[in-house]
Amino acid sequence: MRPVLILASQSPARAALLTRAHLPYDTVVSRVDENAALAEHGPLSPSDTALLLARAKADAVASLEVAEDRVVLGCDSVFELNGESYGKPYTADLAVERITAMSGQKGTLHTGHWLVDRRNGETHGEGEVSSADVYFSHLSREDIDDYVATGEPLQVAGSFTLDGRGSMFIDRVSGDPNAVIGLSISTLRRLLAARGITASQWWRPTPQVTTS
Repeated sequence: MRPVLILASQSPARAALLTRAHLPYDTVVSRVDENAALAEHGPLSPSDTALLLARAKADAVASLEVAEDRVVLGCDSVFELNGESYGKPYTADLAVERITAMSGQKGTLHTGHWLVDRRNGETHGEGEVSSADVYFSHLSREDIDDYVATGEPLQVAGSFTLDGRGSMFIDRVSGDPNAVIGLSISTLRRLLAARGITASQWWRPTPQVTTS
């Protein structure tokens, strides 16, 4: 039987969080043009940006035939430092610049979650943002250059990871650490519960049919 949940993301970190929580899912990548999605709206706060992009991804996948009679989860993360939004840096120079600014500072990682329920012949969408404060150690230029050289920070919001090499440079997190990684399981649980889907339904083992 196919899973009820579709994850509209190609993020290995989000997939790993669902797997560790024993939540069965399929993955369908949304291919949303994030810049185009943002261009349709005026300036947004970092948290509103995260929720908008999460919704765009969920809506895109929910419009597909594969989503019929299922629920689709879209997620997006935006890092906020001194009121500015930091997405993925993509280049080493920008990653170095951003991590240098983050050294010894506190920033906030906002992860937007948007759930679209296409069961029972209806389409219902609902979302929530989970935010957590991240406190960074003081990093030397050598630390920063060596970290950026690994390539890890280039494809992640804020230029750091909590579940990888970047964890060495984080003193502490105030809030849900899973939200920093990219998907708050507790937030997802609330969104699913609002649609009548409880944790026990996910964990209940499939009945085995035996013959004698």
